[in-house]
Amino acid sequence: MYGESRENSFDICVYGESAAGVMAAIQSARLGKSVVLISKNQHVGGLVTSGLTATDMNRNDMVGGLAREFYQKIYAYYLNPEVWKNQNREEFFIKSRKRTYTGKNDERKMQWVYESKVAERIMLDMLKEAGVTLWQHERLKRKKGVKKNDLQISRITLESGKTVSARVFIDASYEGDLLAAAGVSYMVGREDNKTYDETLNGYRVNYNMGTNLSEVSPYRKSGYPKSGLLPYIDKKVQGAQGTQDKKVQAYCYRLTLTDDPANRIKITKPENYDPSLYEVLVRHINLNPAMTLQKIITLTPMPNRKTDTNHLDFFGASYDYAEAGYKKRGDIEEQHKNYALGMLWLLEHDPRVPQHIRDEMKDWGLPKDEFEDNGNFPNHIYVREARRMVGEFVMSEKNVVKEDRTAAPNSIGIGTYALDCHYVSKVVDEEGKLRYEGTIFQATTPYPVNYLSITPKRNECGNLLVPVCLSASHVAYSSIRMEPVYMVLGQSAAVAAAMAIDGNMAVQDIPYNELAPRLHALNQIIEINAKSK
Repeated sequence: MYGESRENSFDICVYGESAAGVMAAIQSARLGKSVVLISKNQHVGGLVTSGLTATDMNRNDMVGGLAREFYQKIYAYYLNPEVWKNQNREEFFIKSRKRTYTGKNDERKMQWVYESKVAERIMLDMLKEAGVTLWQHERLKRKKGVKKNDLQISRITLESGKTVSARVFIDASYEGDLLAAAGVSYMVGREDNKTYDETLNGYRVNYNMGTNLSEVSPYRKSGYPKSGLLPYIDKKVQGAQGTQDKKVQAYCYRLTLTDDPANRIKITKPENYDPSLYEVLVRHINLNPAMTLQKIITLTPMPNRKTDTNHLDFFGASYDYAEAGYKKRGDIEEQHKNYALGMLWLLEHDPRVPQHIRDEMKDWGLPKDEFEDNGNFPNHIYVREARRMVGEFVMSEKNVVKEDRTAAPNSIGIGTYALDCHYVSKVVDEEGKLRYEGTIFQATTPYPVNYLSITPKRNECGNLLVPVCLSASHVAYSSIRMEPVYMVLGQSAAVAAAMAIDGNMAVQDIPYNELAPRLHALNQIIEINAKSK
């Protein structure tokens, strides 16, 4: 722990070790506030330091403040030839260029492709230099663990029995446990399109978008309905397109793999390996025998012959995660871990997989020098979406779409990524054909994120800020949910928290005409046409 304190009383308490939480804690400390950052494990950075190293940064010119400082530190680290162990810098950037929006910007001295262990070391150094108190292996007591006086959280209790008092709390967790325990309104799942006058929300059978599974039999014995459906396939369409439900997009682990024999640990078959979980994939591959490994999983190059490995999505297994207790979450995480390792094992060993795919997969394994305290497996599951606060302002489709946009006022950061929701479920449609359901992918252009979307409703809580599980519809969240945006919003939340303390006011009452210049002074980019420095 950094900055040990005898008294568990702070100006600002940041709950959640995500990259947004790290940036919020650093900024709070730099503003002279006493701050504690609470991590559920011994790590910091969330997905940014746990495999998601092919950063979703399509517009690096829209990333400023501490987030830019972090990516500049990564750039500086990799300028040192000695850190390149098995390839050189030039070779790497030629290899990675197509999949990572170039991976770096030399003019801004930013780099957003890296190794997880490097990113975490940089974040830990930044936290220590700022004087942040870091508590590790601590989790909120979710039942009766939040004490409120009127509309103010006065104290939270952790499972260990520790208590934390603070003037302002920041929930930077991926799950939104603090906001929920504080009685703040939230949503899990998808709204009906009518809720916010949207077009892309709700249940959506993908008849024309994404991978076509219509020729794949959904039954345990191919072509025989009486044999029963394969696991995690819905037997019928649940309702009309665009209607509300409680399902969330697929989670996964973003594994780091390597093809360096000196650093590689071969993937072994999980003990509870269930081949039926991959039967749809195998049948789809056999219908498309020329398919390559890169069309099944994406192996995006990272420094030192490593990858960010995506699309190990476990469709249908994440619906309960947001509301689940800690034990059940652990079980779901274990399911996803076994699913990921099982899928990689299958792609190398199952004789039904074409030989050219098996030959390519056999070059890959887990890296010996990453996640050494966790069996070389990432520390965080990729929670793409859990709770979403219903706050003072709700970001919705009309605030982020490319056409006919209604710009959100009072910007504290810029979103830039496409609307991007991974598949939610698999379903047998009215004609008996297998379909994916739930995906959204639609380009957009940069848009502002409203300050009040990180504040609860003013009649629910006046000293809580939420930069990750912020107030947004499922559609808007599918774009906002990128890690650089979380980091920007985390820093802006810290500035707002300090202002609320200094002005002795509720977070909803902070004058935006005072907040905006303070963000500008910290090199935050909050205007779409701002010139990046």
